[in-house]
Amino acid sequence: MFVRKTAKRFAGAVAAAGLSLALFLSASPASADAAFQRWVAGFRSTAMESGISGATFDRAFRNVRDIDPEVLEKARYQPEFTAPVWDYFDNRVHEQAVATGRAMARQWKPWLDRIEHRFGVDRNILLAIWSMESNYGETLKNDKVMRNVVRSLATLAYGDQQRSKYARTQLIAALRILQTGDIDESHLMGSWAGAMGHTQFIPTSYQRYAVDIEGSGKRDIWNSVPDALATAANLLAKNGWQSGRTWGYEVTLPATGKFPNRALPLAKWQGLGITRARGKPFRDGSEMAELKVLDGRNGPAFLMTKNFSVLKRYNSSDKYALAVGLLADEIAGYGGLVRDWNRPFTKLSFVEKQELQQRLSSHGYYQGKFDGKIGEASRNAIMAFQARAGMEQDGHPSMEVLSLLRRQ
Repeated sequence: MFVRKTAKRFAGAVAAAGLSLALFLSASPASADAAFQRWVAGFRSTAMESGISGATFDRAFRNVRDIDPEVLEKARYQPEFTAPVWDYFDNRVHEQAVATGRAMARQWKPWLDRIEHRFGVDRNILLAIWSMESNYGETLKNDKVMRNVVRSLATLAYGDQQRSKYARTQLIAALRILQTGDIDESHLMGSWAGAMGHTQFIPTSYQRYAVDIEGSGKRDIWNSVPDALATAANLLAKNGWQSGRTWGYEVTLPATGKFPNRALPLAKWQGLGITRARGKPFRDGSEMAELKVLDGRNGPAFLMTKNFSVLKRYNSSDKYALAVGLLADEIAGYGGLVRDWNRPFTKLSFVEKQELQQRLSSHGYYQGKFDGKIGEASRNAIMAFQARAGMEQDGHPSMEVLSLLRRQ
């Protein structure tokens, strides 16, 4: 989550992080390790002043001998998201995520019933968050992604000037989690920036919102799906989630006209010529909403209600909150967008994107997983194939590229 700090919140530290990394890499391993160990020794006193016992600190750092260079690399390269809007949604709101979400809804129905009753948060929203944050827990099984949270945060606190204050605060919070016994040090795993568990909470947010709904005596968002989903629901509920209300509506704009950049009652938006995309009436004309158009006037448009703002307390990005809302609606069976995102190519289905990766691999262009997610490795492979085929090298996962690969 990055309440869960978002990548956007973390952008802008390239110079500071780059300098820190360069200084570390320029030193010999022995001297660099010694300097880090001196920092750890000094931070021990800070932790104890914050109520962390010496035994807890020593246990947490028992196997932390040096920094994690990959954490500094990831921190160094965190630009604001500049890819086309369709790229963000295509990799998050797709038929595989919907199908898995529906399967998880059936599998975890008794717990979802309890969580929804207790917190008043729509189960489909929780399933969508679970998908967005950890691919329904699959990410937690990836040793290349999951890291020792204590080592990661100590690395940032020691080696990244821009994130040092954040990392020190989160590190103390992580040590408190160990001290309370919710998880042991060998299982305190998370992302490079310390986000943890099925629903990716940073340590301070875990402390504030974590829930032991299973009654095990431990708030275990790493191994307990019910605890993780209840924790996400608790965050949303405590930040003002309105039970029984939607996050917003896809709408159709009139051909001409300008609209105010502020919230208005839905009835007033309707008076300005804005209607629901599928023609249904708004549920409550007095409900306040804000117009959002992420892909220009020719792309999909939305009227966002209070619950959209609550989703942004989980992650402050409009794209993130909208992706959660759209995925939740599809899991619930409400259907996808009426007006799709603007793309300069013919879109592939999720299965077709997996086929694209497989065919690129068979021709020697791609070495990654056939996961249907088009990231940097997939785009580079597509461009390499396009270059050889004499096509424009745009890296788009298009039907045009797949059709040519099928003929090879």
